[in-house]
Amino acid sequence: MVDVGSKVETHRVARAHGAIFMEPATRELIEAGTHKKGDVLGIARLAAIQGAKRCADLIPLAHPIPLTKVAVAFDVDRTANAVHIEVTAETVGRTGVEMEALTAASVGLLTIYDMCKAVDRGMRIADIQLLEKRGGKSGHWQRGE
Repeated sequence: MVDVGSKVETHRVARAHGAIFMEPATRELIEAGTHKKGDVLGIARLAAIQGAKRCADLIPLAHPIPLTKVAVAFDVDRTANAVHIEVTAETVGRTGVEMEALTAASVGLLTIYDMCKAVDRGMRIADIQLLEKRGGKSGHWQRGE
């Protein structure tokens, strides 16, 4: 692991995004909340938060950091038959939360896949990416700037 001991603690924020594409009937099940396994997006939200909290256990050189906030938002896209996830992770610390946000987005989407694979094995996870990071020595970065 990189030594971050001499870095100054700052408020750090990262936002990540991803999507899962599916058959229209699968999207309808998710949207209606009628999936036999339960509330797909509610469970995926909890999984995403847990993924952020366990990031250092999954990514070998990631530092375990105290998260101060993990927010998860879903957007059901009827046109593309997709569910988009956006995760915001925050901490006050010596290293950023990009990996926590990216891990959370990935785990949230994988949970949707796991819950719905019996009805749609052809789902496709895509576009997992960092949207923004703030804080630390490198300051503010945003996709597209």
